[in-house]
Amino acid sequence: MLPAALRKCRAGPLRCLSGLACRDSGGPVPGDREEVPGLQAEEASLYVHWPYCLRRCSYCNFNKYISRSVNHVSMATCLQQETETLLRLSQVSRITSVFFGGGTPSLAPPSTVAAVLETVARHTGLQDDAEVTLEVNPTPVGVAKLAEFHQAGVNRFSIGVQSLRDEDLSILGRDHNSQHALRTLEEAQHLCPGRVSVDVIFGRPGQSVESWERELEELLLVCDDHVSLYQLTLERGTHLFKQVQSGQLSVPSEDITAHMYESARGILGKRGFLQYEVSNFARHGAVSSHNLGYWKAGQYLGVGPGAHGRFVPRGEGGVWREARTQTLEPDVWMREVQRWGHGTRRRVELSPAALLEEVLVMGLRLTEGISHQHWRRFSPGLDLEQLLGSAELQELQERGLLILDTRGLRCSWEGLAVLDSLLPPLLLELQTHTHARSEPGELTTGSQ
Repeated sequence: MLPAALRKCRAGPLRCLSGLACRDSGGPVPGDREEVPGLQAEEASLYVHWPYCLRRCSYCNFNKYISRSVNHVSMATCLQQETETLLRLSQVSRITSVFFGGGTPSLAPPSTVAAVLETVARHTGLQDDAEVTLEVNPTPVGVAKLAEFHQAGVNRFSIGVQSLRDEDLSILGRDHNSQHALRTLEEAQHLCPGRVSVDVIFGRPGQSVESWERELEELLLVCDDHVSLYQLTLERGTHLFKQVQSGQLSVPSEDITAHMYESARGILGKRGFLQYEVSNFARHGAVSSHNLGYWKAGQYLGVGPGAHGRFVPRGEGGVWREARTQTLEPDVWMREVQRWGHGTRRRVELSPAALLEEVLVMGLRLTEGISHQHWRRFSPGLDLEQLLGSAELQELQERGLLILDTRGLRCSWEGLAVLDSLLPPLLLELQTHTHARSEPGELTTGSQ
């Protein structure tokens, strides 16, 4: 079975790995200690969620809204205000990257993007070369505004091509065709050469391994240096889910989609793309530094309706990292921001043990895995050798699915494709260790 991480992941909404990375903790357990201030505490990335779309894709269940009358002035003002508030609460001195996601953020006025970036620069450090990414829907409207977004401060584009087959784009409910996608790619590469990412979906209705391979080969002739592959997921309540349930459409079996994934990995490798994460491939070093921040358990602020964040609210005297979720509905969110300065609907304090689970789950998505140094930063009392001490986990090493050596812990090439099946025994072993050692006065995990 393919890992759930192959479903599109962003952490504005962490939407991957069957929700493991988003599991909330009830708070500290006895014996846990305060989060240790350090270099990581001084920096964070920023995710900004634009919730509006022109229409809903047939497969989509993200937090998005179809509105014909967006109050752009109020939306921009509230995004700035919430950004300022969360920067003050976190007391970070440096924002390392910014990602505008959605929804369809390319529908926003470029002036809104510029205003948010100016707010960040005014209240904290934002280096001139910081990665600033915008998700783009490749429509004529989207391509016409790319230059303005670039002038506003965007230096990386993530293009939702999804498919080069017009009939499949229609099934997916996309509002662009293949020619729109090609034109958008061309313009984006002209503006940001080497910094254009392409999203493509496989496992679509009626798709075969052969047709997928041909399509991917065509895409690689025109794409830039970064490709993200996502397996189509049938989300309950979506139009596509109902079509498949009723028999109007059929999707490839798990065996076929697994074959598609393995085939794509081989094709991309031959074209010079190195896989650095379950669903992400790059050449010439064009990795997404923003997403790497998520996978390496860095702090991030989530701004906008439905955005998620992970940071320590030091401005309130906090010492524990919190999982925060902003109010979903745009109108309600704006009213809350206007009244309180932010629209945070839910705050959950993460114990060091819960944070360590996230380090494990997110870190194993990376082909480089988790280094011993990185693990010790969050877990000074439990090393990786101890974690993999059970017979079941040693068997996974013997089968060549998990690798533990002087570099740290990682999945093998084969293990990465079955990551979901490797996580439950790892998490169970981690919970066994953290619960056994969390007696008063004892310390198992800490974090920076």
